Order: sequence, then C-alpha cells, then structure tokens
Amino acid sequence: QVQFVESGGGLVQPGGSLRLSCTASGFTLDRYDMGWFRQAPGKEREGVSCISRNGGSRYYADSVKGRFTISRDNAKNMVYLQMNGLKPEDTGVYYCAGDYNANVQAMCVQLRGLAGQGTQVTVSS
Repeated sequence: QVQFVESGGGLVQPGGSLRLSCTASGFTLDRYDMGWFRQAPGKEREGVSCISRNGGSRYYADSVKGRFTISRDNAKNMVYLQMNGLKPEDTGVYYCAGDYNANVQAMCVQLRGLAGQGTQVTVSS
C-alpha cells in the first residue's frame, strides 16, 4: 500500500521558517515525482511545489517563488520543503504527494498523484 507520511508542521510567526519532511511507508520514493500541495481554510487545494524523480526539474507556484525550496534525498527516502519568510496566507494543511512519470508543472497545477494525510502549518503572531 502506497502511503506518504508528512511531518514538520507547526505554529510559526510571520517571517519565520519551517521545514516539512515527507517519507514513504514500505516503499522507496525514488520511483516517484514528488510534490507538496496545500489547502487553506475555505479554499481549494493548490500545488505549491513539485520535483522530478532525480531532482533535475522543479516547479514553484508564483505565491512561494523565492521563499520556498523543494528538495529530495533519495538515499534517505526523504522529500523536503524548506519554507522561509512565511506569511499568514501560507497557513493551511500541507500534503506530500507522489506521481509516476509526471511533468512537474502539470503535477502541481493539476494536483496529480496520491497525497498523504497532511501536516498543519499555521503562520500567526
């Protein structure tokens, strides 16, 4: 059974940083293109950032460019989202997702793939 497990969410003040982590339960991530989606209260889910299997291609939503960095370490079976300069509008549940043979932009824009249970990020003073 394919399952992605997120961690690293929490409460942070505006301007602060968090690093989200994602791993897989019972299988390796290196077969998947990976991404982070988020859903704010009362809003639709959106693709934040996606990365290809070898890390060579990355996509970022305009709202997070220059502030968030996606990375992966296939040897450790981990995917990360480093979030700097957090804003209240970044608040939401963040989901790790994986897809096969995906164009990373399409994966993020179309919300393709299987997502985990999510981790809550709250940006508030």
